[in-house]
Amino acid sequence: MFWLAVWWVLALGLLTLTRWRRAAVIMLWSGLVVLGLLGLRAIPDALLRPLENRYPVPVAEAMDRHVGIIVLGGALQHPDSFVAHGQVPLGEAAERMTVPVGLMRKHPRLELVFSGGEGRLLTTGVTESELAKVFFEQQGLDMARVRWEDGSRTTRENAQQVAKLLGNRCQQPWLLVTSAWHMPRSMAEFEAVGCKVTPYPVDFRTGDATPLTEYSLAHSLLRWQTALHEWLGMLVYGLTR
Repeated sequence: MFWLAVWWVLALGLLTLTRWRRAAVIMLWSGLVVLGLLGLRAIPDALLRPLENRYPVPVAEAMDRHVGIIVLGGALQHPDSFVAHGQVPLGEAAERMTVPVGLMRKHPRLELVFSGGEGRLLTTGVTESELAKVFFEQQGLDMARVRWEDGSRTTRENAQQVAKLLGNRCQQPWLLVTSAWHMPRSMAEFEAVGCKVTPYPVDFRTGDATPLTEYSLAHSLLRWQTALHEWLGMLVYGLTR
């Protein structure tokens, strides 16, 4: 939306120049067409679907072959509401927090490692790990089975810090829980630091297909943001590994 606004500002500037007026009108109309297309949910879903379908959810029988669960942050919203009201704010990726609770209750031998610091440009002083600790305590988890990594700000730092926290135990079989669309980049980073992880994708955003009748500019823009962020992140991480 920012670049679309820049496009329109340039077009409005060209309108003041007689020789460029036709080009300016074309720019204004083409920007309007792009704005309309951005509301089609099928397009960003087509970018998210191959990421989400890369790894299947493990079968229930595989749970007992693992020593624990590594949960990546990203499901918790700004802590302002927590500071004001004492309730942990879960975002759209809430399954990153809720699914591990169910797994821990069904499989009492599993441990849990939560990885999440504070990746905001303007820090609040409250890390995701602090909010996660309150959430898991409220859900009645045995906190003796939970460990925290609160220094990471990115997916790459998640992997590096968890590997440092676990040491040689990172080579034991662990379940990696994060959003399905975020799993390919996460798996690559954890494998790069030598951790033995099995993907357990959650927070799926797409189904088998998205009809063209599904139209919402607000919702589709959020999906565009997620898809472009993840694909660009994979590109940058691949170039800098």
